Amino acid sequence: METKDRIEHIEEWITDYVTNTGKKAGIHSLVVGVSGGIDSSVVSTLCANTGMDTHVVSMPIKQRPDLHELSMRHGKQLASKYQNVTHHVIDLTATFDEFEKLFNEDPLALANSRARLRMTALYQLAQINAGIVVGTGNKVEDFGIGFYTKYGDGGVDISPIADCLKTEVWDMGRELGVLEEIINASPTDGLWDDGRTDEEQLGMTYPELETAMFNHEQNIRPTDTRELMNLTKFLAIKAKTQHKMNPIPVCKLGE
Repeated sequence: METKDRIEHIEEWITDYVTNTGKKAGIHSLVVGVSGGIDSSVVSTLCANTGMDTHVVSMPIKQRPDLHELSMRHGKQLASKYQNVTHHVIDLTATFDEFEKLFNEDPLALANSRARLRMTALYQLAQINAGIVVGTGNKVEDFGIGFYTKYGDGGVDISPIADCLKTEVWDMGRELGVLEEIINASPTDGLWDDGRTDEEQLGMTYPELETAMFNHEQNIRPTDTRELMNLTKFLAIKAKTQHKMNPIPVCKLGE
């Protein structure tokens, strides 16, 4: 599918969902958390293009200044361009500080708690505005390696780009006129004080991850040494995150 067709398809899908499903539940708006990254920037722009009431939310928590600046610039750009967009800034640092005082033992757990605190804020805003929370995860993160926080950025109502590869999201960003600084920035989840990138956490670039995912799905064993190594890494990450991607186990009575 060409980039323009993909954009049009996703925008129509969002509109159809709200029209055919959401409005029956009294849903009238879209709520998107923005981080200054390419995924949230593309999703928030797609939502804005639907013409529906769209709430774009910057939620800094001890945020790196450069990332927060990109989030702010993107939010302000959308709000100035689209009459249906409202940009909210909700600083959750003080709230997180209080939480951190109670559980200051595990850095990874605290990183995940940042994502869960943001999810809580998004749902609060969504309920106030009769909205739904729109997810920003792509196909590699959501279904390849489970690179998201369970009940954090994984806690959403709809996922418009979850069938798009990261490289396709970058292409959509260029087509949609997302800020060049966002398109060119190194991807990061923004959950760590040291600003570590996705590549540093995963040990692979997104194009390498996409190749590894393709090889796994097609049952291809690469002959290239690096591709084989990346496939091994991909499978190791995927094995550890299956609990995120599989349905919640239910104890059935009588079994």
